[in-house]
Order: sequence, then C-alpha cells, then structure tokens
Amino acid sequence: MKKGGCVYIITNQYNKILFTGSTTLLRARIWEHKSKAFPNSFSAKYNCNKLVWYEVFPTIMEAIEKEKQIKASNRKNKKLLIEKLNPEWKDLFDFVQDL
Repeated sequence: MKKGGCVYIITNQYNKILFTGSTTLLRARIWEHKSKAFPNSFSAKYNCNKLVWYEVFPTIMEAIEKEKQIKASNRKNKKLLIEKLNPEWKDLFDFVQDL
C-alpha cells in the first residue's frame, strides 16, 4: 500500500523566508521545525516555524513532485499560492492532524 504525503510551506515570523518541504506526517514534521529538532538545518537557522500552506496528496511521490514545482517557482507565485489558502498568513499548525 502506498502512503500519502503532504507538501508544505513554512516561514519565519516576518514572512520573509519561505521553506518548502514534503512529508508523510505533516504535524510531526512541522513540530520538528518548531522545536528546532535539527539545529543546523535551514529552517532552524532562519527561524522558519510557521506553517502557512499545505496540500495533501494520495502518495508521497505526488507530494514530492509538487514540492519540486513549488521550489522551481518564484516568490510571487509562492505568495499567491499561500494567500489563496491563507490570506492572513496565519500559522495553520493547530488546524493540522497527521494524515
């Protein structure tokens, strides 16, 4: 059985830095960002711990493909993607359940 996946975008408190990632366990992965479980990582270095966008996919491979598309995109397109779901750039962590 194939496991589903999520692609997500996190930012810092000023919404200046955007980090895109993919995972099979969204809530657990965002918690790792929030707690700086990997202190030498990009997200820890730039204090990216606010979940502002995510999308769920039937397989992790589909999520990874979407992640690649987003990473290849420019900031303007990422901002449009975020604001379509979350116009106020609120932290969505409390609304996410592990999928």
